[in-house]
Amino acid sequence: MADFKFKKSGLFAAGVLFGTAGIKILTSKDAKKLYTGCTAAVLRAKDCIMKTATSLQENAEDIYAEAKGINEERAAAEEAVEDVETAEETADEDAFKETAEETKQGEEITDLVIPKLATKEISGFNLLYTQKGEDFEGLSSLMDGLLEVDHDGKLMPAIAEEWGTEDEGHTWTFKIREGVKWVNVNGEEVGECNAQDFATGLEWVLNFHKNDSVNTSMPLEMIEGAQEYYEYTKTLSKEEAYALTAGEGSKFREMVGLDTPDDYTLVYTCIEKKPYFDTLAPYVSLYPASQQLIDQLGVDGFRAINNENMWYNGCYTMTSYIQGNEKIYTRNPLYWDTDAKLFNTVTVKMVESNEIAFQLYQAGEVDYVSLGEAQITTIAKDPENEYYDYMVPDVPAKYCYQFQLNYHKLFSDGTEDVNWNTAVANEAFRLSWWYGLDLKEYYKRTNAVDPMVCENNFYTMKGLVYTSDGTDYTELVRQELGLAESNGETPVRVDATKAEEYKKQAMEELTALGVTFPVEADYYIMASSQTALDSANVLAQCISDGLGDDFVKLNIKTYIKSVNQEVVNPHLHSFVLNGWGADYGDPQNYLGQEMYGPENAYYSAHYSYINEVTEETPENKALLDTYKEYTKMVEEADKITDNLDERYKAYAKAEAYLLDHVLVLPCNYGIGWALGKVDNDSKMNAMFGIQNNKMKNWETNVNGYTSEDKGVADQIAAYSAK
Repeated sequence: MADFKFKKSGLFAAGVLFGTAGIKILTSKDAKKLYTGCTAAVLRAKDCIMKTATSLQENAEDIYAEAKGINEERAAAEEAVEDVETAEETADEDAFKETAEETKQGEEITDLVIPKLATKEISGFNLLYTQKGEDFEGLSSLMDGLLEVDHDGKLMPAIAEEWGTEDEGHTWTFKIREGVKWVNVNGEEVGECNAQDFATGLEWVLNFHKNDSVNTSMPLEMIEGAQEYYEYTKTLSKEEAYALTAGEGSKFREMVGLDTPDDYTLVYTCIEKKPYFDTLAPYVSLYPASQQLIDQLGVDGFRAINNENMWYNGCYTMTSYIQGNEKIYTRNPLYWDTDAKLFNTVTVKMVESNEIAFQLYQAGEVDYVSLGEAQITTIAKDPENEYYDYMVPDVPAKYCYQFQLNYHKLFSDGTEDVNWNTAVANEAFRLSWWYGLDLKEYYKRTNAVDPMVCENNFYTMKGLVYTSDGTDYTELVRQELGLAESNGETPVRVDATKAEEYKKQAMEELTALGVTFPVEADYYIMASSQTALDSANVLAQCISDGLGDDFVKLNIKTYIKSVNQEVVNPHLHSFVLNGWGADYGDPQNYLGQEMYGPENAYYSAHYSYINEVTEETPENKALLDTYKEYTKMVEEADKITDNLDERYKAYAKAEAYLLDHVLVLPCNYGIGWALGKVDNDSKMNAMFGIQNNKMKNWETNVNGYTSEDKGVADQIAAYSAK
């Protein structure tokens, strides 16, 4: 309120100098600073202003009277004077409001343009069929699920208006809002999204022949009858499975714990109490699908759906898609959330590197850019750089990055890489990596200003869940590991003495088994990415410095298009760097991916290939025994459903066991820097689900946001001074 009065007074003073018409002139951006300066000078001469104002008001009143042809008596004229004064105040206020609104609108972006790395290209448009982060990034603005999150990470209504449980998480009820429209690519209504569509979506996910995807683990673990239905569809022919639906009286309704009492109510029955089940609601496993569209396209056609024939219920449609080049999101005119702040269009330009994206930002062709190491260093080391005051923290990647070890590596001819497989099965070999690998220089690739903010010593993402007293779950893991708290300077798990001891032990044990040194480790990057090559070279140097060239040799190899198809599926990698983002709010979502045995344990089945290791050697037997013990610990933790604090303690013990034996190797968090006209603090803070990049309710400013705005100016200055 005080701010409003100040602005109104300032406009009145400016009117003294420029006349009533001068208010309109204030909308001119070129003149704004001049007028503001003049206004300040006027305010410093208050007494003079008041006298002048009185005189000008009288003149304005005469002009007003003449213009209106007022020719009353003096008494009547005096009454008119009062009316004019009141009208002038109202006009001034209205003009201020109009000008302020115009200024506000002028500062905001209505048509956003952003770059995206070519490695983040969408691989398909069927959200029910994908587990890829790049697909989630590209499609989350096109489709809505039951719930979403706000910028603080709080669960918020989406298509479900209300939700809850009355039996401590055994059953969950979601009330669907009425009037949610399915639209085509042109924003034209093609149907209504209701409860049946969510049943259809879940049937698709659980139908082996329709889906055959890796996004089944969550519903299989949680929803009553889901596992049984999944196994049942396996027994059917493709044609029989394709014919199944989720309609009333269907096999799906008979077997699976999902009921639709009416068109706007969903009731999920869990296998056992799942107090965190609502955190699965923003994830694609519970997203809707229209049976009408499936019937129209056919099952195979629906699986291979594209932007032109899909149905949308999200805030945008994708009106243009040129693979590897450009895509245009257009505001959905029938979007259910009429209060949402949306762009008219968002254009995404695919680029080969951050350097190209930065060049586009410099040219004013994009409104946001994530900065690479070279750009950060150039800008932050030069206070005279035009962007020095505009570096802001980038949105942290909601992924916990790990080096996923491959225990069943093959050569390109299909034969086994015995040397690597024998070495990596040896625990001393893995422990030497844990204690010897100093990744600080590698962290600089992401954050040159404050590299240690990227330090990661856990498997589960920080910030996912908290105990009843507000303790982050990863703190429990740290205590179980006996790790010191991060000091912000050096990696806390690095211990050169222990690394050397385990290296010596590993070389003795492995030499006796016929392993030759240095052990060659194959690490694959995209052939066309200079950024990936630079990072790989830094990683190679870290390995050389920490482990020694006599122990491990990193071979940097390339793939053309798909790391999964060209490298991971044929088992060619020694290890890959991968990040897991939470699908729901519970440690099981992370730790369950490394379990021995289950085919829906994502990393075990698709990266480590531990399920393919046999007990032919003592090393393999020891490795498998470790995995089995870890799996048992995870299963026991998952049984604790009535006390979340005890549940988290049990998971922390299991995670510490996983890391103590280095079955995976934590790497980093993605916390970098950016230049942008989008306020990162206004974006959805989705610790689980797919909505990190959902372009809804974003605040923007055409002038960009400054380091001072975001409270990091001192941090950049300190780095600049080094």
